[in-house]
Amino acid sequence: MHFSIPETEVCSGENGSTYVAYNIHVNGVLHCRVRYSQLLGLHEQIKKEYGSNVVPAFPPKKIFTLTPTEVEQRREQLEKYMQAVRQDPLLGASEMFNGFLRKAQQETQQIPTEEVTLDICLSNGQKVTVNILTSDQTEDVLDAVATKLDLPDDLVGYFNLFLIREGVDGGLTFVRKLQEFELPYVSITSLHNSEFHILLRKSYWDMAYDSDVMDNRVGLNLLYAQTVADIERGWIIVNKDQHRQLKSLQEKGSKKEFIHLGQTLKYYGYIKFDPCITDFPEKGCQVIVSAGNNELNFHVRLPNEQMKEGSFKVTRMRCWRVTSSVSRIVSSKCEVKLELAFEYLMSKDRLQWVTITSQQAIMMSICLQSMVDELMVKKSGGSIKKMLRKRHNGSLHRPDSQQAVKSPPLLDSPDTNREQIVKLSTKLSSVSLRGISASNSANDISGNDFHGNYAFEGIGDDDL
Repeated sequence: MHFSIPETEVCSGENGSTYVAYNIHVNGVLHCRVRYSQLLGLHEQIKKEYGSNVVPAFPPKKIFTLTPTEVEQRREQLEKYMQAVRQDPLLGASEMFNGFLRKAQQETQQIPTEEVTLDICLSNGQKVTVNILTSDQTEDVLDAVATKLDLPDDLVGYFNLFLIREGVDGGLTFVRKLQEFELPYVSITSLHNSEFHILLRKSYWDMAYDSDVMDNRVGLNLLYAQTVADIERGWIIVNKDQHRQLKSLQEKGSKKEFIHLGQTLKYYGYIKFDPCITDFPEKGCQVIVSAGNNELNFHVRLPNEQMKEGSFKVTRMRCWRVTSSVSRIVSSKCEVKLELAFEYLMSKDRLQWVTITSQQAIMMSICLQSMVDELMVKKSGGSIKKMLRKRHNGSLHRPDSQQAVKSPPLLDSPDTNREQIVKLSTKLSSVSLRGISASNSANDISGNDFHGNYAFEGIGDDDL
């Protein structure tokens, strides 16, 4: 997640005095409003629990009232502090830090703890209404949904809750995966916009794990509904013959067979993002990015209106980062520009940065990190069930989607203990671009127009 403190406010205290409040934003949206003393209290608790050597530097107290310049300096220092804590694998995953953010979010929105109902959307448009507390965190709400659906405990970790925005045309924009530091009820109600919903969707990428889910009746229905919805909205490419086969299976109620056929189709299990801008293969190109199958797929419109398509494999990404820039607009509100940049192994000896400018850059980064998590577990011979259970229980933390910080993908790591991860890097061919038709027909689209092939053969550090 991208943490920032782009602005401050002067607020009135209970006794009529005033104080400076610091607005903490997550992904460019206000999460909570806190005082310096509250953050200082958090800092002291963390320091007591984890020791002074682990905790990043905190801006010191001032005896006298701060000048506007000093307030701005403190704002910048507190922003760096929050980012550093979040990026630390230990501190950022701690209940102390996440609990602080949940409490501050609830206090900022002035929502008391009470019993409420919350609608959770399924992929087929159906809504599941659960009874929760306003103070319930993401894991609690996910458990409530699973209980309502009668989804077994060992399958809960195969699903996540996502904040989405539904357009007037029915299109879906994935805003983010709901995190452990937020309260879903507070997050959705504070937006004051009926276009936003919370969606239940599978959390894994490798279709081999579909079999675990399909062994259960409820899991099968959820996966079937997602597959149907992705086909209907055009995320999965289907030709006429495949459409006839799918329709026949649907009429027969053959859900497993329907999913098995869906697994053979292009972009099965991918998340499709809104149109955005990239600098590859040229600056200023419009692109539609999709994430799935351990890759980011690009469908690019060049300045000359020619269309090109291809993919970037996560196993060839040396590192990636999410950066932001803040510009103040007329209404005095802050607009955050987000970019995802990854360094890609174009050929054996050539690395190149590729940048995507998108308000969904954080979500893209989260997708990449979760792909890496799965590959690491698979390569080490571990259990995906254990990984998902740990993720669901909040004990597995990855530094996903952090501003200007390298995420540790598979090609590069300075840690000598990560030797087995480096071995996931592969023999690769150079990237080539081949133009495709601008037609919407699935038969006119080639799947590998700029794509580097890979296999789990592994190469040593000397080969890089």
